[in-house]
Amino acid sequence: MRVVVAMKRRTKQRMTAIHVSIPVRLLEDFDETLSFSQSRSAAISNLIKKELHQGNTQGISDATTRQLMAALSSREDIEPWFSRVLLEILTKGS
Repeated sequence: MRVVVAMKRRTKQRMTAIHVSIPVRLLEDFDETLSFSQSRSAAISNLIKKELHQGNTQGISDATTRQLMAALSSREDIEPWFSRVLLEILTKGS
């Protein structure tokens, strides 16, 4: 009979246990995204890190039409005529 012992990885980072309340269905949906070998704690930690790195930056869905037009007009890969049209619209609206 062969016995396999799983060894926990040692980390130099201090960890702490927390308690949060979330809807049951949200947790079930989240758990379905994880494979058997993935750690729920590690996945949640990564999501928190990602959120912290993004800071208060807005996503595309949060931007106003004017903000999107301004961003498009300053891109290098846009056609010059389209950039001029966007800038004309933006300057008329201010």
